[in-house]
Amino acid sequence: MADQGYIMEVCVDSVESAINAERGGAGRIELCASLLEGGITPSVGLLQVVKQYVQIPIFVMIRPRGGDFLYSDREVEVMKADIRLAKIHGADGLVFGALTEDGRIDAELCMELLAVSRPLPVTFHRAFDMVYDPLLAMETLISLGFERVLTSGCDTSALEGLPLIKRLVEQAKGRIIVMPGGGITERNLQRILEGAAVQEFHCSARSTKDSAMKYRNNSVCMGATLSTSEYSTKVTDVAKVRTLNAMAKNFL
Repeated sequence: MADQGYIMEVCVDSVESAINAERGGAGRIELCASLLEGGITPSVGLLQVVKQYVQIPIFVMIRPRGGDFLYSDREVEVMKADIRLAKIHGADGLVFGALTEDGRIDAELCMELLAVSRPLPVTFHRAFDMVYDPLLAMETLISLGFERVLTSGCDTSALEGLPLIKRLVEQAKGRIIVMPGGGITERNLQRILEGAAVQEFHCSARSTKDSAMKYRNNSVCMGATLSTSEYSTKVTDVAKVRTLNAMAKNFL
């Protein structure tokens, strides 16, 4: 694996971001909607159009809502339906995670979702960062057959979580790919690659883009007050992707 260099995964929630990620040298896309909420399941329309514009593998987020990772039976039905649709419409892989109320991996539910996902590879997402016992949780993921786990090392960012990420990589011994993600930028990527023997990393590499709207009504907000301005969006930045990619290449 090491001879291939690093694989950079970029999370995107628009066609423009997906195109920019590929252009900047990303090796894989994690396709979501609403990255403001940490990413939820994208529409089939978004997947279809992204497939038309990019060649790199697209892993589709399966997360019916923001918030915790304890799912009701109805939410599970939606997740299974979304997995089937993602497969039909050309997803190259899937990304999901589920926990029990006491902060363990919901092995039973994950097994069901993995069965629906076959034969596609699956990443267990940052629900992992909410577990009670990370080292035990990773063993569960390995036995279930997840291909990789995305983690910030159960901390505010991958840089803070680096000591745990290092332990996870050592314990994994190649049985699962440990992919650091969470606040990775050109300012800290080198330290993360130095600090843990990872082969892949995950980032958003975004810049704020102002709306093209000339007429603006600033007194109306479409979501909760904590949301950002209706008149700006965040888009994957080709230059940032290129920089991160070059840093990883040079680090070899």
